[in-house]
Amino acid sequence: MGIILSPIDMQHQLAEKAMKARLAANLTQVGLASRAGVSLGSLKRFEHTGEISLSSLAKLAFALRMEQDFENVFSPRRTGTLDELLASQNQVSRKRGRLE
Repeated sequence: MGIILSPIDMQHQLAEKAMKARLAANLTQVGLASRAGVSLGSLKRFEHTGEISLSSLAKLAFALRMEQDFENVFSPRRTGTLDELLASQNQVSRKRGRLE
């Protein structure tokens, strides 16, 4: 199991990865912001603080050709025994939450 990060640490780590991907693609902040359709200010704030809207983050991911990374955001964890894993696969998934 990996290191557990705080939400702030996750934001900073995600921003750092995005900045490295931008630089690896040889894009300036202006170039990526334009390509992604997000404001330059939003991109600068994201790279500096890690704060960004989900919509803008998705646009940046598409512009950097990293959209496939979103597929695992809320994927169930694969832990436990093989029997537990098989039992969890046979469970019916809920379609909506319970009213309280």
